[in-house]
Amino acid sequence: MEEQHVENNNDSNTPFRSGFVALVGRPNVGKSTLVNACMGEKVAITSPVAQTTRKRLRAVVNTPNSQLVIIDTPGLHKPKDSLGKELNQAALAELADADVVAFLVDATKPVGTGDAWVARHVDGSEADFKLLVITKADKATPEQVTSQLGAARELAHFDDELVISAREGFNVDAFVKLVSAHLPEGPKWFPDDMDTDATPEDLVAEFVREKLFLNLRQEVPHSIGVICDDIEYAKDGHASVTATVLVEREGQKGIVVGKGGSMIKLVGTEARRDIERLLGCKVYLDLSVRVQPQWRRDANEIRRLGYSAED
Repeated sequence: MEEQHVENNNDSNTPFRSGFVALVGRPNVGKSTLVNACMGEKVAITSPVAQTTRKRLRAVVNTPNSQLVIIDTPGLHKPKDSLGKELNQAALAELADADVVAFLVDATKPVGTGDAWVARHVDGSEADFKLLVITKADKATPEQVTSQLGAARELAHFDDELVISAREGFNVDAFVKLVSAHLPEGPKWFPDDMDTDATPEDLVAEFVREKLFLNLRQEVPHSIGVICDDIEYAKDGHASVTATVLVEREGQKGIVVGKGGSMIKLVGTEARRDIERLLGCKVYLDLSVRVQPQWRRDANEIRRLGYSAED
C-alpha cells in the first residue's frame, strides 16, 4: 500500500483553518484507535468489546496551519435499551455541527445493512466535506481493501477516500493533512495545551471501565458503568482517587470483584498506570462495586454517569 501525501504549506501566508471532525461508523470500526493515533497518545479507551465508547470525546490536534477538533462518537448500532438509544442520539447529534464527517468502515468485515444505515445519515448531513475511511488495513488483504472500497462507495456520496491502519500509523498523517485542508478558515477553538475536552474525572472513569472490559470481555461489560467519585491531591504530591463500578445484578458484582477480590485488584493495578500518566503523580486508587438494578434503562442514572446524549 502506498501512503497518500497531501501538501501542507507552512508558509505564514497560508490561511489558518480550524473546525470539527466527526468520526462515525459501526461499533469497533476503529474510531477511538484513530483518535489516539492522531493525538500520538492515549486519550480514548479501546477494547474488542462492541460499544466500548459511550461518551463523546473531543480531541484537539494542532498543526502549524490548522486545529482539528476530532470527535470520537459511540458506535451506531441497533439499540436494546435506553442506554443504546442515548448512545445513538449522541453520535448522530455530532453530524449536525461537524465541518467534516469521516465515515469509517472496517476493512475486515463485509459491508452490511448497519453500514448502509449509518451512511444514510452521513449522506444527509450538511458537512462541507465527507470522507470515506477504510480502517484496519494491516489486518486485511489488498483484495479485501479493494472490495470494501467498492462496496462502501455505493452507500453514499463521498468527496474523497482514504485507507488507513491506525495501529501501524499508516496514512494517519495523511488523514490529518487531508482533513485539515478541508476545514474552514478560522481561529483556534482550544488552547495549545488542551488535548481533550474531557475532565480528569471523566478520563479516570473511562480508564477503569476499559480495564474492566479488557479483563472481563463478554461476561458483563455492557452492564458495567463507572463514575469517578473524587480526586484528592495530598501535600506529598500523590493523588487519592475513588471510583464506583456499577453493575445490575449481585452475580455480576461477584464476577467484577473476583475470588478474594482478585479481579478488582487486577483492574485497579492496570487502571492506575494510565491514571498516573494522566495526573502526573503517584496514585492511590480505591474502587468499589455497587449493584444498581436496571441502570441502563434509567435515564437519570445514564445522565449521572455522563452517557446521555445531552452531556
